[in-house]
Amino acid sequence: MGVERQLIVFDFDWSMADQDTDRWIFEVLAPDLRRKMKTLKYEMQWTDLIIQSLQAAHARGISREAIEDALRIMPFHPAMVRAVTALKAGGKTTFFCLSNANAVFISTILEAKGLQDLFEEIVTNPAKWEPSGLLALRRRVDPDGPQHGCQNGCSPNMCKGIELSAFLARHGPEYDRVVYIGDGGNDYCPALGLRSQDMLLCRTSRGLQERIEKEGGLQCRVEYWEGAWEVEEIFSTL
Repeated sequence: MGVERQLIVFDFDWSMADQDTDRWIFEVLAPDLRRKMKTLKYEMQWTDLIIQSLQAAHARGISREAIEDALRIMPFHPAMVRAVTALKAGGKTTFFCLSNANAVFISTILEAKGLQDLFEEIVTNPAKWEPSGLLALRRRVDPDGPQHGCQNGCSPNMCKGIELSAFLARHGPEYDRVVYIGDGGNDYCPALGLRSQDMLLCRTSRGLQERIEKEGGLQCRVEYWEGAWEVEEIFSTL
């Protein structure tokens, strides 16, 4: 049976983009804060660490413009732009972004690449610019409210498996095929829910591949890729 209705789910950092937004802006603008993040990442929840680092950057005068400029020059492969643009033009594909980055980082980069209308929804950590130029970031799952209770190793700020299931419930009837593009250990949970007709595009040599090799349990087809040109190749067959 042919595929009439398909969903492409993208993680953002190291999946759609060729860098990690949280780390990149500090590597570009404040390497000492980046070093501090490396030291503290095992002591603090990651989103909370980025909130703290953004506040420290703002306190030393790093502006909104500087952060936006750094995001616009972050590595993002032309082949990825071509791949998603061509698939979207085909008319049968919906795109969904599911990321532990934040709304401002993602939207700034998508706009710079002319992809601001690509995604049906972007589910990520909320963020907005304050008048002072501070980027006010918070966890998607409020630490003071009910927690998601995921047993598959998702970060406290978001369970990607729950979020993908909720998206699918909002956008019925069910898709003929779901293709998930990810790289990190937190992409393993949503991958567990993929069906035999679905596909996981796993970036090599990162946390997701490690978990697949160690834990298994996936029903979907898995394709490994290293560079965006390979995603473009796969997308051309969908």
